[in-house]
This record gives sequence, C-alpha cells and structure tokens, in this order.
Amino acid sequence: MTARVVDRQWVNRRRLAVQRLSSTPLPHAADAVRLLTCVQSQDAPLAAHSLAMRSRDTRYAEVVAAQARGDWVRTHILRPTWHFVAPQDLRWIQALTGPKVERSDAARLRQLGITADVMDAGLDLLREVLADGAALSRAELGPIFAERGLPGPGEAIAHQLIVAEVRAVICSGAPRLTGNTAEHTYALVAEVIPAVEADSWPREHAACMLTHRFYAGHGPASERDLQRWSGLTLTEIRSATAELTSSPTLRDTHPLEAVELDGDTLWFDPRVPARTTRRQSAYLLSTFDEAALTYPASGFPRRDAGADRVRMLSQAARGVIIVDGSDVGTFGRTIGPHDVRVTIRAEVNLSADARDAIAHAAQFLADFHDRPLRLDFS
Repeated sequence: MTARVVDRQWVNRRRLAVQRLSSTPLPHAADAVRLLTCVQSQDAPLAAHSLAMRSRDTRYAEVVAAQARGDWVRTHILRPTWHFVAPQDLRWIQALTGPKVERSDAARLRQLGITADVMDAGLDLLREVLADGAALSRAELGPIFAERGLPGPGEAIAHQLIVAEVRAVICSGAPRLTGNTAEHTYALVAEVIPAVEADSWPREHAACMLTHRFYAGHGPASERDLQRWSGLTLTEIRSATAELTSSPTLRDTHPLEAVELDGDTLWFDPRVPARTTRRQSAYLLSTFDEAALTYPASGFPRRDAGADRVRMLSQAARGVIIVDGSDVGTFGRTIGPHDVRVTIRAEVNLSADARDAIAHAAQFLADFHDRPLRLDFS
C-alpha cells in the first residue's frame, strides 16, 4: 500500500500533540517518561522542565520528588549519554543497546588503563559500597575507588560508572535536593528496581518493542531518526518494522502506519492521541528536548538557517524557540536566588503576538522554578 504524502506542517503538528506539548497534559511526569521511553537529560533541570510541559506536574520540586520516589531513574542508556527511563524499561533496553555502547567506549577504556580485571573489581566495589540501600555521588565514589587502587576521581571513574550503568549494575539513586539543585547519586539496580517479565525478552522481540515504542512516542519519525535515537542498526530497525507490520498479532497489538514526507517514509502509531487541544503558539525547548533533537532531517524548520548558534547551544541551560511551528532563535536560562532570567535571542523579527507567546512560555519556565520571571529580548 502506498503511503499517504503529507507536508512538514502536518508532521510537526502531530508530533507536538503526540508528545503532549499541544494536547492534554499527562497526569504525571512519570507518564511522560513512559510515553517517550527514554528522555535525554544531560541538563537535568531543563529535562525536568520538558516533563513538566507534558504533564500536570508543573513544578521542579514535584518532578524531583517523583524521581526520588523511584518513578523513573536517570542513567546512561541508548547512547552514551544521560536519559530518564522508567524502572520497568531499564534492564531490557540496557540488554538490547548496552553492549554497543560499551564497545564504542572500549578504546578509551584501554587508554585509561581500565582492563577487564579492573572493570570487574570496580563492579564488585560498587556492589559492596552501595549495598543495603546506600546512594553515593560520583564525588564520593572517586576517593573510595582510589583507596582500593582503582582508577579514581576524574575521567577514569566516569567511564567505569558508565559501563556499570549500561550493564544494569547501577542507576541513579534518589537525587539530593539543595535549594534548586539536585545532586545525582548512584544506587544498585538490584536493590531499587524489581525484576519484570520484559527483562528476559529475546533480542529480536526487544528490538520490535523498542521500535514500536519510539514510533508511538515520537512519530511520525523515520528509520534514521530511530537509528540516531536508539543506536540500533538500520538492519535491526528494518527487520523490526517488517515484523511489526507483517505479524498478525503484532499488527493488532502494536500497530504502525506510514506517511511520506519529501520522499522519506515516516512511521507512527495511529492509536496514540494526536489531537491539538492546547492552542499554544510558542515553546521554549531544551537543546536536548525530545521534540527538538530527535528529527535532524525533518524537524522544525529554521527561519534563519544561516544563523551561527554553535557556541550558544553548546552551553548549559540553553534551547531553541519554536513559534508557530518554526525555529526562530535560541534562549538561555539562569536561575538566581530571587528570579529566573530568560534571555531570548531571536534570529528573525518577532511580531507582537510572537513576543507575547514567548513571554507566556518563559513565564511557565519561571513558575516551574517558583521564581519571578526576568525576561530579556536581545
């Protein structure tokens, strides 16, 4: 069957609704994590803001409290970078994607002197010091590693912890909240995450489930979008998509439909709600927000594609401004003791309505941090 041809406006409108940015908010931040499967979270406060935009947990303290309860964990998964992930999804996704992440880090591990024996000793040490519900930060673990003769503070322990994460030995413990800062800690997966049936899924089935979950939470999206997001090979993705669309059982329980955009096939789950119910014309999306980062070839069109923003977006607490479906500039966010400063750097002339809509989105960000807004347009 020939896929229906659509335009980018239709695609982006559906994505915003599917991701609950323009449709009814989900009841809780954990529901947004579950919908998106893995939520990139190097910048943890802005990643928390991304969850708030999609749910009724609209305050930073609420989102951090949900993570502290164990509603999700923060760990290195999919690609070698931080993500939020639901506890019940951690082991099976790590089993599917973790070995490739570890192989990609093998050369650096050798350069740092982290042999297989050193890694095993480090894993044993983590099981020892994090036993009985202990949760320690990286700064606390570094000296302990050094005392045992293992590579300690600095890059060496960072790489050992990443391997321990992708092997599902450790994940985040409860964050330590001080003021508006949440310090990351580590805990043992075996102690904080109960086993579930999905932990024993065969690889081929796990690949089908991850493929469907991505298209359901991010669709319409392409195979290459999924490849970048998941680290799976195109061969694995195409095999999983073929199975999902040809197996009678999977077609009924995990349906996929295809549309065509600019000659590329995009997949989505037609059962996922995709009706626009919130008439919001402007969004402040973190650089790493799932709606901003996932679609390099078919994302929000930039109104000024030639504007240089490399330095801007390489810094912390930054993101892009979306107005009426177009990327019109970048923003920065600074949390002070008395206010939240949001700096708008538009790359095009903004109408009065666009400025008002941006101000509304900035006010939501300030309210999220329970601070008054200080808004600057530059």
